[in-house]
Amino acid sequence: MAIKKFNPITPGLRQKVNVSYAEITTNVPEKSLTVGIHKSGGRNHDGKMTMRQIGGGNKKKYRVIDFKRDKEGIPAKVSTIEYDPNRSAFIALLVYADGEKRYIIAPDKIKVGDAIMSGKTATPDNGNALYFSEIPLGSDIHAIEMAPGKGAALARSAGTYCTMMGREGKYAIVKLPSGEVRRVLLTCKAVMGRASNPDHGQEVLGKAGKTRWLGKRSRVRGVAMNPVDHPMGGGEGRASGGHPRSRTGIMAKGQKTRDVNKASSRLIISKRKK
Repeated sequence: MAIKKFNPITPGLRQKVNVSYAEITTNVPEKSLTVGIHKSGGRNHDGKMTMRQIGGGNKKKYRVIDFKRDKEGIPAKVSTIEYDPNRSAFIALLVYADGEKRYIIAPDKIKVGDAIMSGKTATPDNGNALYFSEIPLGSDIHAIEMAPGKGAALARSAGTYCTMMGREGKYAIVKLPSGEVRRVLLTCKAVMGRASNPDHGQEVLGKAGKTRWLGKRSRVRGVAMNPVDHPMGGGEGRASGGHPRSRTGIMAKGQKTRDVNKASSRLIISKRKK
């Protein structure tokens, strides 16, 4: 997919770079697969702000995505490819042979009319969901389960993919987008191919207002605050603020935050690149 630049007829368009959205076939979502979405504005049940920099944003509805791909052995056809305001990748509407409709994360280079299937009878073609025991070595995969039947958790963002490296006993060895190499049970599923919208990372919003449309509020740097508000605040003039840390005092660079006793650590073969 191509990216699109704009003539600088307004200051906001001067730097703006957008995805062309040439793959999108409709702007009307399937009504039976959309539900209302509640925004907290960063406030808890008492109305107290517990998460900063959240609020505003355009009104949107949630599209119910089939992350489990548990409708096995029944062929489906891609009906539409749509924009989803809740994620960076595009979504595809599948219409199964029995008439049921489901949304999935659209694989890259998928087209309207393509046939898609899930389960052990599916071939290793783009968009099909297979068990790791059936996936060919060296394949690009996305929407990966971490526990059988729980639904896709890894490589769901725009343009992301993992690589099937090998098999070891009851585990598959997978290289993640971060560079981490880990084991995943052979009874878990993954979708063949890469996630759609690979040019998402080249987008430039162009103006602060578009960030507000996305529901993000402005962020104040810690060094610009007073000492009572932030560990890095205060000082005469433009003081550096000391060692980078969060507002609650957690070190921002180098401090390990992963639980050393986490159960899934035994499945990691090599950690992600630093």
